[in-house]
Amino acid sequence: MNFLNDTLNYPLAESLRPSALDDVIGQQHLLGPGKPLRLAFESGKPHSMILWGPPGVGKTTLARLMSTAFDCEWLALSAVFSGVKDIRAAMEQAEAYRSLKRATLLFIDEIHRFNKSQQDALLPYTESGLVTFIGATTENPSFEVNSALLSRAHVYVLQTLSEDELEQLLNRAQTHVFPQLEFDRDAKDGLIMSADGDARRLLNLLEQIQIAAEAKGVTCIDGALVNHTLTSKIRRFDKNGDSFYDQISALHKSVRGSNPDAALYWLSRMLDGGAEPSYLARRIIRMAWEDIGLADPRAMQLANDAAATYDRLGSPEGELALAQAVIYLAVAPKSNAGYKAFQQAQQFVKKDKTREVPPHLRNAPTALMKKIGHGQSYRYAHDEPHGFAAGESYWPTGMQEPNWYQPVERGLESKIANKMEFLRKLNEQR
Repeated sequence: MNFLNDTLNYPLAESLRPSALDDVIGQQHLLGPGKPLRLAFESGKPHSMILWGPPGVGKTTLARLMSTAFDCEWLALSAVFSGVKDIRAAMEQAEAYRSLKRATLLFIDEIHRFNKSQQDALLPYTESGLVTFIGATTENPSFEVNSALLSRAHVYVLQTLSEDELEQLLNRAQTHVFPQLEFDRDAKDGLIMSADGDARRLLNLLEQIQIAAEAKGVTCIDGALVNHTLTSKIRRFDKNGDSFYDQISALHKSVRGSNPDAALYWLSRMLDGGAEPSYLARRIIRMAWEDIGLADPRAMQLANDAAATYDRLGSPEGELALAQAVIYLAVAPKSNAGYKAFQQAQQFVKKDKTREVPPHLRNAPTALMKKIGHGQSYRYAHDEPHGFAAGESYWPTGMQEPNWYQPVERGLESKIANKMEFLRKLNEQR
């Protein structure tokens, strides 16, 4: 492998950046034989693309390798620091390269940071072929990249590095940069766990370890030195990005799937990552109404009580109440019958015409309203057998019974289903 020789003047992540595609660690779902990005490299024809993935998985490295593989001039912008003026300046440079019969690859890091007008400014140059555009983003491009720009670029999804892949990287760094250091199994495991799938983070951690080893005058790195040197582990979590919504989705689905341990895991992951507990409390209440419903009405009360307990105690004491609520919801009988019935009713009303309230259901607070028939012939259910006015209609004239609410055979709703069947038979007899 061809690495930068003077590693003292460069960050380790830059010093070990691969210079050939076969040296890239990870992303074999894209770079393996016959896989999409491998085929793109082998075609010799560059195309605009967006590389979407978490930090430290090789987005910039792949873009640089494409510039070399396709023999293109390299222009790079950071969306954090650049604007329309910088884009225009880059395009002028690309025009100069074209006059020399040189193609240009324009790499924009953190493309999701560009606003709509900045992204729109790229369109004419991408369409004309003046530049081949490669954007890198940690955010879902479906939400963060304009549809016009998105339609002109292939999206490739990069994955976090596995523990085995991180160990390959660690061994490479040891061989090429720190041959004087030896790492025992505990040290390697500690570094890999702390890196959390991020290659750049692993290399930064290695630099910290190398400095600590020099200060202590040791060459054998053990788990104790790693734990003593490194700061607390920071898991990947973005309180506004995909990671946040993916984890709340996993929590909700674990509750719905009646797996209390999985629900506790995702709740703990989000709390550990910095999610606002009061937000989680609101979502737990929503889970109770959406997925347990009338199968166990106590679930709604317990979820509300947990939220109130957190409001009173705060963190960390109040988080126990949220955990207990999550366990209860996970093991409670499930029903979305009420949720589905409400959705169907809303959809029907949005599409249906305006129907008049039948006279017998109308309010009649005055003598005049009674005289014109409001409330006439209404049967007071409490005066009827079983407290039920069998055969009475509560629908607008001409509207058929839709039967939206279909209780499930679980929890309290099984009893509700029996009651509804009993009332249906009374209606039929009437």
